[in-house]
Amino acid sequence: MALQFDEKPSGTAPPSTRAYERLEDDKDWNPKMDDVEVSSREINAGTAISRHEKAYERPDPVTDLKQRLTLWDPNYPEDKRESMMLDSSSVDDAEIFSIKEEEDSPYPEVRAAVHNYDEDVPANTFRAWAIGMTLVVVGASMNTLFSLRSPSIGLGALVAQIIAWPLGHGWAKVMPTRQFNTFGLKWSLNPGPFNIKEHSIIVVMASVSFSAAYATDILLAQIAFYKQDFGILFQLMLVISTQSVGYGIAGMMRKFLVYPAAMIWPGNLVSVTLMNAMYENSAKKDPTVFGGSIARYRWFGYVCAGAFVYYFIPGFLAQFLSVFAFATWIAPNNPVVNQMFGGTTGLSLIPITFDWTQISGFIGSPLIPPWFAIGNTLIGVVVFYIIGASALHYTGTWSAQFLPMSDSATYDNTGSSYNVTRILTPEFRLDLAAYKAYSPLFLSTTFAMSYGLSFAAIASLVVYTYLNHGKQIWQQFRNSTKEEPDIHMKMMQKYIEAPTWWYMSLFAVMVALSLITVLAFPTNLTWWAFLLALGISFAFSLPIGIIQAITNTQIGLNVLTEFIFGYIQSGRPLALMIFKTYGYITMSQALGFVSDLKFGHYMKIPPRTMFMAQVVATTFSCFIQVAVLNFALTNIKDVCTPHQPEHFTCPGGRVFFSASVIWGLIGPARIFSPGQVYSGLFWFFLVGTIAPIIFYFAARKWPKSPIKYLMAPLLFGGAASIPPATPLNYLSWGIVGYVFQKYIRTKYFGWWSRLNYLTSSGLDLGLALSTLFIFFAFTMGNIEAPNWWGNTIVSATMDAQDTAVQATVAAGEHFGPVVW
Repeated sequence: MALQFDEKPSGTAPPSTRAYERLEDDKDWNPKMDDVEVSSREINAGTAISRHEKAYERPDPVTDLKQRLTLWDPNYPEDKRESMMLDSSSVDDAEIFSIKEEEDSPYPEVRAAVHNYDEDVPANTFRAWAIGMTLVVVGASMNTLFSLRSPSIGLGALVAQIIAWPLGHGWAKVMPTRQFNTFGLKWSLNPGPFNIKEHSIIVVMASVSFSAAYATDILLAQIAFYKQDFGILFQLMLVISTQSVGYGIAGMMRKFLVYPAAMIWPGNLVSVTLMNAMYENSAKKDPTVFGGSIARYRWFGYVCAGAFVYYFIPGFLAQFLSVFAFATWIAPNNPVVNQMFGGTTGLSLIPITFDWTQISGFIGSPLIPPWFAIGNTLIGVVVFYIIGASALHYTGTWSAQFLPMSDSATYDNTGSSYNVTRILTPEFRLDLAAYKAYSPLFLSTTFAMSYGLSFAAIASLVVYTYLNHGKQIWQQFRNSTKEEPDIHMKMMQKYIEAPTWWYMSLFAVMVALSLITVLAFPTNLTWWAFLLALGISFAFSLPIGIIQAITNTQIGLNVLTEFIFGYIQSGRPLALMIFKTYGYITMSQALGFVSDLKFGHYMKIPPRTMFMAQVVATTFSCFIQVAVLNFALTNIKDVCTPHQPEHFTCPGGRVFFSASVIWGLIGPARIFSPGQVYSGLFWFFLVGTIAPIIFYFAARKWPKSPIKYLMAPLLFGGAASIPPATPLNYLSWGIVGYVFQKYIRTKYFGWWSRLNYLTSSGLDLGLALSTLFIFFAFTMGNIEAPNWWGNTIVSATMDAQDTAVQATVAAGEHFGPVVW
């Protein structure tokens, strides 16, 4: 299982040298290694670690990682980067530096986060599977249910990582140690102390299963909005195939994206660092900071409990605290006031909320991303949504005076919701004559702006990556096929690899299941269009994977796939949604699986155990998600309606439905092409191409100016969740992010490095548990919130009712073009 040393890593005597013995994964539960004389290059990892630890005292691992990750800022000055890498405060002398260079990863970011030794502990245990699958049930069901809510609430793998720690250690204390023999396989309920590899397996299961499947939005749009239901069999086949077909691509990409040291995957380093920090033998307390005298997991428990109790106030007892748009309470029927200050369908010029749901629901916790990323996103929100959308709206662009400022719905030329059934044939295709007799499609101002910004984000990300990472990507791609294995790859070579035919067999099964799904049911998706979607995913997986592995940025293919299908087979909304899912999410899922494989690579998890954990957890979660989705659609009253009392308005499904109408039913040629209502949005492609070029050369000309921190893809794409998110969500997120990631990190670095991430996870988990309690204890029990002003005012404004429009048309009249 691991390199077995005669003493602890902190010992000073060099261990006897071991060779890496290849181990069978089915013996992972009972590791055993034999001493063998070394005939090749010696690996003295234990000595390197001990000498390194004696040479200097490294700061808290999370702090050290965040400092290292600043090197990944593409605009970080070269001279400063070199000085950080070779700073004498980090390396005591040349001898220690040379030892680390020889025996550790050649990349400083990896050296800062990943141990250069393996631990002789089991990973494939009954305990890991029991805890992991239990968390899969909890996480997949909660995230699926809460994905229907606005704002949505999500439990990420980080929360599972934190919860698994007390569960695993508690299990080790109470469960019997008796061994069982099942068909010759020895196993135990309690194989010993809960260890880091079991913990890593649980995190991998959570990573592949927690997020609501992309295909569930197809089902929501189909069932809740198109009123079309093919049954439970179709739902299961669609969700399982779309979630798992990417494994085949992931298996083929391992040689290029997992094995090479050059493929760093920076996003994994935070999880690896936190994991290693959890198993430090001597976690020092710091009484000089607030909360520093108590154990870190006790702090997490306090925060979680506080968040659980507190949410009863804005979530049930005093709901006006959630969207504190006091200006709209003063003038509830003034459309301009509601448009400018509303927090639900307005721009929220005074962004006040006392609800963690509003702060983190759409974007995630603001205590995680670095401040420069938050700052870029805020600039984009202010420039494009606060200033830009206001200018467009109040100058009457796109007939905006007849439309809301910000929502994700679609409208006809009378200002009413677009009646899709009027332009649908019985086969759910576009009836062109009915469309021409009815109305062109109109969007709210921020919705239209979001499509323009998505065009700019695609263009800017390609140009930005070429300018800032082009040479590096090419060099590291070349190294990925030629470079010598680093120490992590050498240590992984003792484990039997999961053969490529496993991945390819799963890929073949999922392709067959996908073809049955799209052809056996009236989806209107042709077989060749399905194969085209898979071809797009496969073709882009390697180049986008290289970019993500080096820069931690993934280029999305959703708009590209919508564009392609919208032009080649317009008038087929369900087919478009399925095409987009197979063309975009297959690539995204494949790279997610690859990222998890790299995490397992860093944590030294046997590849066959990784394969089984990923596949089983993914497949099992699909059944959980489909069951929860059907339960919600059946048992939640008025689900997916705009004014559902508990906010189960299905924001993701609503956007998916609107996108299917825009790109699939009506088609981009009738909306964005020259001469159409929104043709001006194509100029954003040019803007997105030019902006990173300007930023690049400006940063070179003025290297010490703040220009070097501008990242065009974040400026254009950072606020991609608007709508259904609103500026209130982003502005409050940015304010809290500034407090923690800029002010506290600068002024109270000791507290930040010790407790920041645990605080974030405690707030997320407490909120999720409280929401779940309110739903099952109150909502399902028909117990209504107290009837008083603080709860009734939230639904009494034009902002909350989505009726804040400046003008309406008389009966029989319409706005917009005469011919379309």
